[in-house]
Amino acid sequence: MEKIESTKKIFKYRGKTLEELKELDVREFSKLLKSRTRRMVLRQFNEINEFVNRSKVKIERKKTIKTHDRNLVVVPQMVGMRIHIYNGHAFIPVDVIGEMLGHRFGEFSMTRGKVKHGTAGIGSTKGSKSQSKK
Repeated sequence: MEKIESTKKIFKYRGKTLEELKELDVREFSKLLKSRTRRMVLRQFNEINEFVNRSKVKIERKKTIKTHDRNLVVVPQMVGMRIHIYNGHAFIPVDVIGEMLGHRFGEFSMTRGKVKHGTAGIGSTKGSKSQSKK
């Protein structure tokens, strides 16, 4: 009988493994992105580097990483971090994984909640108009 090897899928982004991507500079990584995202990363690479460096310091001190900047693009150095992203009301914890590369933080912290429709309120239907408001 033949042994069946494990078929665990290795994550790759544009043909490169996560370890290879983490060795790249932010500007080198931007060459692998689509045009709109690439231009955004090249414009804000200083902000991204500062965020990554501040985050590493906070991880060493065991502090939570919080940010209001929903416009930052996820780069390989952020993979594995837990980042709390502000949605206008609260900080939503997000675990950054490889599939998030090239996306912005705001995509993972929704600003609008799911609508839960309940029963109709008093006065909203013809049968409830005659009821008292109390």
